[in-house]
Amino acid sequence: MTNLKIGDQAPDFTACDENGTLHSLADYKGKKIVLFFYPKANTPGCINEACDLRDNYDRFVANGYVLLGVSADSVKIQKKFTEKYNFPFPLLADESKEVINAYGVWGPKKFMGREFDGIHRTTFVINQEGIIEDIILKVKTKEHTNQLLKI
Repeated sequence: MTNLKIGDQAPDFTACDENGTLHSLADYKGKKIVLFFYPKANTPGCINEACDLRDNYDRFVANGYVLLGVSADSVKIQKKFTEKYNFPFPLLADESKEVINAYGVWGPKKFMGREFDGIHRTTFVINQEGIIEDIILKVKTKEHTNQLLKI
């Protein structure tokens, strides 16, 4: 779905997290980022994916990664999602879809025979210089950590 490729400069972004704190790509210069896009908070696949990352959060930190989740949900919905599942990483509320569109993860989808536009579950691994190191298009929600850490 995305037109971005490994080796591309990651698009800059600015969005609020569940607490209303602004985050931008520039804030993380010098750090490795796992930027994961998910369709909708509190839906089964998104719960599985975010909880897998939460349960392995210490492994990401030990490997020098910062995790950031992004969906088109509101700050209020992201806050409830974070509180319900105790996520240790920020969830960015991109209601305007500026970040989602910059990364090219919005587009036509099919679910249960219905066609609609939505977020394609996609994860970008961004290095310390802001270059995309990896793109995971076929996210396995219950095994996403293993896809990212190549275990």
